[in-house]
Amino acid sequence: MEKNNILIIGGNGFIGQYVVRESLRKGFKVYNISLNENKSFIERKNIINYYCDISEHDFVQKNILDKIPFKYIINCSGFGKHNGFWNGGVKVIKDHYLGLLNVLESINYKSIEGFVQLCTSDVYGDYIAPQKEYLREKSISPYSASKTAATHLLQMLYRTEEFPAKILRLFLPYGPGQSLNMFLPQVILGCLKDKEFPVSLGEQYRDFLYIDDLIDAIFLSLKSEKANGEVINIASGNPIKIKEMVQKVQKMIGRGKPQFGKYPYRKNENMMLYGSIEKARTILNWEPSTNINLGLSKTIEYYKKIIKG
Repeated sequence: MEKNNILIIGGNGFIGQYVVRESLRKGFKVYNISLNENKSFIERKNIINYYCDISEHDFVQKNILDKIPFKYIINCSGFGKHNGFWNGGVKVIKDHYLGLLNVLESINYKSIEGFVQLCTSDVYGDYIAPQKEYLREKSISPYSASKTAATHLLQMLYRTEEFPAKILRLFLPYGPGQSLNMFLPQVILGCLKDKEFPVSLGEQYRDFLYIDDLIDAIFLSLKSEKANGEVINIASGNPIKIKEMVQKVQKMIGRGKPQFGKYPYRKNENMMLYGSIEKARTILNWEPSTNINLGLSKTIEYYKKIIKG
């Protein structure tokens, strides 16, 4: 089992929980680092949980990682907060960039055969869609700036020291278990409760990726040597207007009162943010398989149970 160790950073988050479960299903010995405990993981076999903040330097000094020969690492850490620099943005940068530095400083890098870093499509800024990986990043927040810096650091390590890092640039993952303060869960809950709820005018085009398809892409990239040093878009390939997405949820549930135009667009928001997935098809031989109707149906059923529970 020592040769099958995998480290999941942020394994208690939305994406991280799916990554942990899939790692266990595949027979890995899982080491999970998160800020808070997850009761569903505590009693599971083949999982060791650490609770700490990787952005704090004493994380490095604790030496909890350097003696463990990890074969793979998947970094799902941090929250996608869009704070301004002087309004909490420094903490966001620490979480997403300094945290990565601390992890890299702490591990025995010689044992690593695959390191997957999750990135965000926000780094594309105002580029015209479909955005492609060769475009120079145009960060619009401390969050996307820290993700850009992390990308460049990992690509440098690949070029100079052959560190097997792969960067997956995600376009709006969704599915059962996503935080209730995220866009789609808020829309679903608003409709399930038949409430009035504010949304933007909804003219933005976005790409919603079902969580199962994302997990497939993560594990395909993990062992892919072709993906080493690469940035790869992971998206559904089927953009949809935000307004149409809200109306689709409303129709599937049969109720809800979205108030279009009550919520302002974000400053510098790209109205056409959806990526090309040709590179993922070519390098990973990956294709999303969950259409939006099936993904939404599964997600809505989950939140129905949440309300009843």
